[in-house]
Amino acid sequence: MSRFIMAINAEKCINCKACILACRQRNNVPLDYSRNWVRNTPNSQIASKVSFQPGACMHCDEPLCVYACPTGATYKSADGTVNIDKDRCIGCGSCIKACPYQARHKNYYTGTADKCDYCGANLKAGEVPACVAVCTTHCRVFGDAEDPNSEVAKVLAAAKNKVYITAENCDTKPSLTYISETMPTDWAKPVEAPLPMRFMHIASQGVKWTAGAALFGVIAVFIKQLFLPSDREHGEHNGHGSENHQERGSNHD
Repeated sequence: MSRFIMAINAEKCINCKACILACRQRNNVPLDYSRNWVRNTPNSQIASKVSFQPGACMHCDEPLCVYACPTGATYKSADGTVNIDKDRCIGCGSCIKACPYQARHKNYYTGTADKCDYCGANLKAGEVPACVAVCTTHCRVFGDAEDPNSEVAKVLAAAKNKVYITAENCDTKPSLTYISETMPTDWAKPVEAPLPMRFMHIASQGVKWTAGAALFGVIAVFIKQLFLPSDREHGEHNGHGSENHQERGSNHD
């Protein structure tokens, strides 16, 4: 089974923003928003005192956005990506508030939540995400971490430092990995009340199971009526009653 991961060497980033523009074009992201970013982080080791930090959705292994979604529209896929089922999203914004990385926004054209999905529409065709394809310095590397021959697996194996950005009060186990010598600072915002979010997710699953059971009952009744309609049942009972009545009449005679 594939497990897709992005590794970023922030030291190579020159803040050209080609990754942001390519992502917007490929995924029809409104100009006011972005699925990925280049953020400034303090760096006392260089003359400018600031480093550029490319980033996007962390595709966490324990994503709070999944727990916060009341409809199950946000889900963790078997290939490691966190995705949104736009047909099930109601645009409530719970997942946006739950994300420690500010990696989600509401698309005002569709009314649904939106985020990086590694350009999922093209991922199945074997293409890399748009941000990786256009990066002029190749600071973003993407691929199947389970394939030892993939570029990302080789980069991660050779990396001396590997850092995962986490919120100070909640480790969502992000998969996006920073591998540069000069590491970015932790800028993920603290998340409040993750447990109620988990409870909401569990409750929503219970509602779906209840609804499924109710639907199964309706189907069972339909099948019963299809093969044994009520009028047939009554007709058979009435027929037996008439025969018994006739037999009693004959015996009486």
